[in-house]
Amino acid sequence: MTPTEERLKLLIIDEVLPDIEEYIDVIFEKIASKNYTDEDKENLYEMQEMRDEFKDMLTEVESGEMEEEECLEIIEEIHEMKGQ
Repeated sequence: MTPTEERLKLLIIDEVLPDIEEYIDVIFEKIASKNYTDEDKENLYEMQEMRDEFKDMLTEVESGEMEEEECLEIIEEIHEMKGQ
């Protein structure tokens, strides 16, 4: 595994997935309290899809299927999403 692949892997495992899971938990709490909107339900669906996409990316990185250039682009996109 290249340093770039390792960096992306750790970024997904240590930051992205925990943040997504935390947001999903917040939405589930709203739904459980019956204090939610249609937008909350849509956000839940979108966040679950995003989580699944990042898990798929992680599998690609770990198996060496992802090119280094793609890893760099994803790292950059993650930093943009997080406002860094």
